[in-house]
Amino acid sequence: MHLHDVWFVLIAVLWTGYFFLEGFDFGIGVLTKLLARDRIERRVLINTIGRCGTATRCGCSRGGRHLRRFPEWYATLFSGFYLPLLMILVCLIVRGVAFEYRAKRDDERWQRNWEHAIFWTSLLPRRCGGSPSPTWCGA
Repeated sequence: MHLHDVWFVLIAVLWTGYFFLEGFDFGIGVLTKLLARDRIERRVLINTIGRCGTATRCGCSRGGRHLRRFPEWYATLFSGFYLPLLMILVCLIVRGVAFEYRAKRDDERWQRNWEHAIFWTSLLPRRCGGSPSPTWCGA
């Protein structure tokens, strides 16, 4: 087994774990509009993310390590899919802010606006991430 095989397996395992955890996180964000009927139910749904959401946001911020180790991979990826990846990045930033600022005030309108932000920033990255997928798979 060569070093590039080890890196391939390591990256595959880490990205698979990230997508499973982030899939749960995004799913809860979308379900806040579909399942929750009042503020208490929305708060309960958002609180189920808890440490999982924090861990995946921290894991996402460590993505620069891949950039250092595989610059050609990132150059190819970002030059071909700049707009979808930029939208995913903006959504992840706004989403993290929405989770933090939602509970800062008890005002109904304030929380509703941040809940809308959580919903849309949970839905859009999945759509943007799915657009380049057929090209990555060679379809």
